[in-house]
Amino acid sequence: MGKRRRVPERRGLGRRPALTGLLAAVALAGLGAGGYVVFGDGAFAAGSVQSAEDRRRAPLTAADVSAAAETFLAAWQKGDVARAAKATSDPEAARVHLAGWTEEARITGAVLTAGRPKGDGLTFAVKATVTHEELTEPLAYDSALTVVRRAADGKPVVEWRPAVLHPELKDDERLLTGEAGTAPVKALDRDGGELTAEAYPSVAPMLKSLAEKYGKKSGGTGAIALRAVPAEVAAAAGKNGDTPPGGKKDAKSEKDRKKAEGRELLRLAEATPGEVRTTLHPGLQKLAEEKVAAKPRSSVVLLRASTGEILAAANAEPGLNTAFQGSLAPGSTMKVISSALLLEKGLASNDREHPCPKYSSYGGWKFQNDDKFAMKDATFKASFARSCNTAFISQAEKLPDDALTREAQEVFGLGLDNWAVGVSTFDGGVPVQSAAPKAASLIGQGGVRMNPLNMASVSATVSAGSFHQPYLVPPTVDDRALARPARTMSSGVLGQLRELMRYTAQAGTAAEAMAGLGPSYGAKTGTAEVDGQDKPNGWFTAYRGDYAAAAVVRESGHGGENAGPLVAALLGATG
Repeated sequence: MGKRRRVPERRGLGRRPALTGLLAAVALAGLGAGGYVVFGDGAFAAGSVQSAEDRRRAPLTAADVSAAAETFLAAWQKGDVARAAKATSDPEAARVHLAGWTEEARITGAVLTAGRPKGDGLTFAVKATVTHEELTEPLAYDSALTVVRRAADGKPVVEWRPAVLHPELKDDERLLTGEAGTAPVKALDRDGGELTAEAYPSVAPMLKSLAEKYGKKSGGTGAIALRAVPAEVAAAAGKNGDTPPGGKKDAKSEKDRKKAEGRELLRLAEATPGEVRTTLHPGLQKLAEEKVAAKPRSSVVLLRASTGEILAAANAEPGLNTAFQGSLAPGSTMKVISSALLLEKGLASNDREHPCPKYSSYGGWKFQNDDKFAMKDATFKASFARSCNTAFISQAEKLPDDALTREAQEVFGLGLDNWAVGVSTFDGGVPVQSAAPKAASLIGQGGVRMNPLNMASVSATVSAGSFHQPYLVPPTVDDRALARPARTMSSGVLGQLRELMRYTAQAGTAAEAMAGLGPSYGAKTGTAEVDGQDKPNGWFTAYRGDYAAAAVVRESGHGGENAGPLVAALLGATG
């Protein structure tokens, strides 16, 4: 429950400071010649008429302040919204807020106790009750008001500001009582054990995303509280007859969501979590957490290839969910997709000669291989296993600008922003490009962006033979539809692609990391240059049987040396 301050004793609302002396004795009716009409502490000759301008300029007295405050507070306390609003400088704005006091904030039984005037204002104490369905909680706080003369006729009225209603209200806010924020969830692993951030640090961002998507669906409820929220949020809640649990559904950022949720002023009930079962394997998740903890700036994901189930996902920096939401150039791991394209177009064949010169130019850019190596009379299989950049750059001129984009989307399910994983993810990006950036995309640079989840899915597609959208929450939980491929690779292309990855795991750049994990396996290494970094990002993607994994270690160097051991450790633990 919210903390409540002691409220000091105040003078009763109905007691107005007494007027003394001559002014208190003057009757306002039946005055004769030479009598006086009293306006505050000033007097005017009988028969004279005080102008509106005179009244506007006249200084406010304690009696003016008390009278204006009493009129306003008495009407507010009775629930007479129209009369209370009329006693302010902005009746229309005051009417909206005062009506919301009971309709949106659900506050009843107000007792308002005014203090003594001080200058043109006074403080007052508020005691009331906040109610939400079966819940009630006492509310107590102090507020203040200022009296001004109304511009039209000089009559003393309360200067309207939302802070009069509650001192913590800003000008663009209103009071609202209801469910605050998203309902929490208790996330379970595939065996029914609870997944906590303490035991598995990397699940912290997943828990937040699961709460946003499944808090309500899983039977959870948010905390019930009185809040100061943006005026439009309160208006929407009033119109819908209930409080939007997470504020605006279309909030575009965390900042927007926090603003929509507002600031809590009084809590009536704590939140209660629902339960959501995930596909995470407790042992494999624990192993993934241990491996990334020992490798700074690393992230790794493990999938079941034939279904898309996410068995483990971990980040060395738990608050930065690079595994699911990273958007990084994947380097040469992208050559798995590029090779599928070249094989499909007849621009390459595993045992056919495929040049690997030291340099290759396209679109005004000069590309080179790592350490500027060259391979004479190399086959495409050898070029792939050695990760020869120029073997791919040389084919750019033969490809339509949208060819790689379509291959990634239609065969590998990437870049369509349609994955329904159960938590927030970035689904990869392979934009249509031309000239030099098109060539760079073939080797995972240019505008191509991926994360370990995306690249694990690429290896899973090769292992399974077709794309199976990764997911953390089984679709049976909410009957959602998973993304499906537009087409699958031909058996000939698939067979050659598996051979390329298997040879790389046996004798290419991935051999050291994948040692002992064969024979049903395949892999590809990647090194992605990033502007402003001393070292490139190291990537590794691989499959073993029905399991696929990928990892990135930012600013680490070669993927086989740095990301490879993470992937190999998880694949090796699958038995």
